[in-house]
Amino acid sequence: MDKNVIRELVPEAQRSEHVGALFGMHFPLQLEPVIYGITEQMAPDYKGGYWQFYSLSNGGFYMAPEIDRSFEVSCENFYRGTLSADALGIVACLYAYSHLSFSRDEKFGRMYARHYHLPREYMCEHPEVAEILGAID
Repeated sequence: MDKNVIRELVPEAQRSEHVGALFGMHFPLQLEPVIYGITEQMAPDYKGGYWQFYSLSNGGFYMAPEIDRSFEVSCENFYRGTLSADALGIVACLYAYSHLSFSRDEKFGRMYARHYHLPREYMCEHPEVAEILGAID
């Protein structure tokens, strides 16, 4: 049995429905702004742009800037390095899920904690796994 987690691009027409089913109104009001804010803090040369949404075969979700370039990253855990836009998106989502898992509302805290582990499973086979782990651990 193949245990690899597979990512699939969420089509443009299904983006709102997809994140709505996973996070409800917490996506546009809470999760998405936290992801963008974390990205701006980690990667000073990130200046905004369009992000792709990815669904994972294990039920997970992450988003990443749609740009073919790398970013110099500096994280709170003293990691310094270079990440592709895809790896930067994974790291930003993992940071956001972790941060939001400490919600005062137990239901939403558990939801974010669960979502933290799903992209983490996917990143274990990512070409930049060592860099991603350095940035999040």
